Amino acid sequence: MADYVLALDQGTTSSRSILFNRQGEAVAIAQQEFPQVYPRPGWVEHDPEAIWASQLATMRQVMQRAGLGPEAIRAIGITNQRETTVIWDRATGRPVANAIVWQCRRTADMCERLRAEGFDRLIRERTGLVTDAYFSGTKVAWILENVPGVRPRAERGELAFGTIDTFLIWRLSGGRIHATDPSNASRTMLFDISRRVWDETILEHLRIPPSLLPSVLPSSGIFGTCDPQWLGAPVPLAGVAGDQQAALFGQACFTPGMAKNTYGTGCFLLLNTGSKPTPSDSGLLTTIGWQVGSEPAVYCLEGSVFIAGAAVQWLRDGLGLIRESSQVEALAASVPDSGDVVFVPAFVGLGAPHWDAYARGTILGLTRGTTAAHLARAALESIAFQTCDVMQAMRNDADLQLQTLRVDGGAAANDLLMQIQADLLDLPVQRPRQSETTALGAAFLAGLAVGLWDTPSDLEACWKLDRTFEPMMTQADRQARYSRWQEAVGRSRSWARPDA
Repeated sequence: MADYVLALDQGTTSSRSILFNRQGEAVAIAQQEFPQVYPRPGWVEHDPEAIWASQLATMRQVMQRAGLGPEAIRAIGITNQRETTVIWDRATGRPVANAIVWQCRRTADMCERLRAEGFDRLIRERTGLVTDAYFSGTKVAWILENVPGVRPRAERGELAFGTIDTFLIWRLSGGRIHATDPSNASRTMLFDISRRVWDETILEHLRIPPSLLPSVLPSSGIFGTCDPQWLGAPVPLAGVAGDQQAALFGQACFTPGMAKNTYGTGCFLLLNTGSKPTPSDSGLLTTIGWQVGSEPAVYCLEGSVFIAGAAVQWLRDGLGLIRESSQVEALAASVPDSGDVVFVPAFVGLGAPHWDAYARGTILGLTRGTTAAHLARAALESIAFQTCDVMQAMRNDADLQLQTLRVDGGAAANDLLMQIQADLLDLPVQRPRQSETTALGAAFLAGLAVGLWDTPSDLEACWKLDRTFEPMMTQADRQARYSRWQEAVGRSRSWARPDA
């Protein structure tokens, strides 16, 4: 029986492949890192061939480790680092240049010009995104303008653009399928999320030929088949979603008002807002979560925190207060509170909802009695407080009553942090047993498309709770501490501005 789904999880620093069974359990995992390329300060690139080689290697490794042949695999699902941009030759499949990674800031000046022209307002209205170098659109325009010979080839229809999911689908299908899904399309800054089509006005303004662009197919649906040369037999390619949307799906957040937060180097908080896009007046992004078959697309609000787990890494590497990041929980738990120390980890500015590139890291309330434990506690609280800022913005934008917050990512294993989060949000925080929620979301989308699971309720049955953290803080204490946090954020703002 073909009772397994192969999930490809292509990330920023490594490619992974995970096999899931019908119960949503990971039965085998393979992972391989690939090089990061930094040609200039602020520029970040990947070699697409290195991405492909590492992803293919992990696919084969995970099958070998599980002792399974291709006949056991019902479908392949793909989740990926979002916004990273590749352009390749349709005839040969070879990239015309390195991929420009989502972190790359080379098009910041181009985005500044778009804002100066006022074109950012149309981009915001149609795509749900802010005009920023983070997204794919200006990366495509940069390659067309700066890589010799690319523009005429693109205008002749010889080239193809894709985010990493599209590039993998092309390679896996032997060059037969040029497609993406709505979740990834909605991160390009080229896609009208209401009409769910590539936006002609934005393409014309950025001088991007429409022939470059992939078809947009449902996130859960059969795209085609994996060429037999890769695994030994054809396997359906049936599920695709960007990593954060895949995590929301993997957390079974299928009902409007359900939300997940991924605690990694930063935090990504996504809220399911239902079948219509919710514009944000609070500095959040409006994006597509997924589309299952012919059903309406599901939309989300998204907020990003730049520094979360990275604050703990700074305590370890910058201050030497701990040897391993995992030690922060015991150190922070050795004191009952932070001793009125507030830490705003704005090392690279503040993300949503503040969007202040000139804010800088700030520690307030230090006394002679302050210890390493108080700093550790304040660092954990800073992660939870920043999540509260994003959640408050979501509550302002969406007329939805949140019941719980589901959590994943490395720092979600920290019990103290999860309890602090529940206390400050005044919401139950639910941590699942299966920590690989991003890959699980891709597996769920693919499995639904091929009938391994019939309905979302089948997927909800696969989602297993590890622990619920219930809020225990009084409302008065919560309000006082959050007001103190907001005061500290105010003092961190605009610190690096030359005219501050």
